[in-house]
Amino acid sequence: MADHASRKIRIDCLDGLRGLASLWVMVGHALLLTGWRLPVLSEPDLGVDLFIMLSGFLMVFHYQLRAGKEPWDLSSTWVRFWVRRFLRIAPLYYVLLAVAFMLGAWLFESRMVIDAFLERTPQSPQRYLDNGVRNGLMHVSFLFGLSPDYAYRTPLPDWSIGLEMQFYAAFPFIMLLLKKGGWLKGALFTAVIALAIVSTLSLFGVHFPMPAFLPLKMHIFLSGMLLALGPHADGPKAVLHGGAAMALALLPIGGDMTMTKMLMRVMLVAVFFALLYHRLAGDGLGARLRAVSSSLGNRFFHWLGELSFGAYLWHLIFLQPIAAYFIGAFGDTMTAPVRFAVVTAILVPLVYTAACMTFFAVEKPGQRLAKRLIDRRKPQPVGA
Repeated sequence: MADHASRKIRIDCLDGLRGLASLWVMVGHALLLTGWRLPVLSEPDLGVDLFIMLSGFLMVFHYQLRAGKEPWDLSSTWVRFWVRRFLRIAPLYYVLLAVAFMLGAWLFESRMVIDAFLERTPQSPQRYLDNGVRNGLMHVSFLFGLSPDYAYRTPLPDWSIGLEMQFYAAFPFIMLLLKKGGWLKGALFTAVIALAIVSTLSLFGVHFPMPAFLPLKMHIFLSGMLLALGPHADGPKAVLHGGAAMALALLPIGGDMTMTKMLMRVMLVAVFFALLYHRLAGDGLGARLRAVSSSLGNRFFHWLGELSFGAYLWHLIFLQPIAAYFIGAFGDTMTAPVRFAVVTAILVPLVYTAACMTFFAVEKPGQRLAKRLIDRRKPQPVGA
């Protein structure tokens, strides 16, 4: 897609973008918990939105790549998809969920130190201290994102993990709709359904503490999906779908809906579109965009992307005790910028070391297990 060659199956910028999205979330939370603020970087929810958009794109991209070998009119293709995605997410999540439950009381004490020092509303004790069977089952089953009471009830930033699992569950059905009704009509219809569900819940007084329910972020997933046209998309069609993706990003649902935030979401879509379709920008600008896209696929960014999921799940477990220690030890004698710099200098290597260890010990074995399970299944028609 990046060079309009039909045989190219790797998009260079994806590794770098998912790695930078994870790093953005980590740095944004470090800024928030050390009391310093920087434009853009202090908005970690935008980093999550970038993750969501990339996920929507990747699911359609892989859907297209495997269309010949894994036709979607076979039930086995659906099962393969769900097995592959579950074992990509669940193994590491279960490990970190157990760690979070074990360390919940310590993390809660750390967060109380931070919130008191920064004069912020204290976190709910239930988020850190609820180790009950029901909370555990809701999270192990990934049903927590469907419940306002459980969507934000662990020390992990896992509300987006439940959201991702909901998207995977719905993805085959959404693709059927898009194929039957057309990309633009199908995307519009899906977005309207999501908006109607959110509006109905609001009328009944149902509010999620974080946008963990799929309809709240369906428009961002759809933005990424619309950009995955395939390698032979012509210029006008690519631009049309890119414009539709930007329009979807403006829907006023799913978190902080200030005009600034909404425009920043549109900018994320625009930057991703430019990196994907740099061939449309002419020789000069297109060459520079192609160089940026290629750089985002180098070895460093490849590993930054590979470790992005682990870094995302690990970072709050390290960040809160480290920030609380420096607040408790130095208080106002250490300025916020210095506190941020020191905390981040300690945090980043710890997080990526832990992410690297669990990548090889947990994530890779999970992926290999998925491959073994998938290879055992024989194709069957959907009717079967």
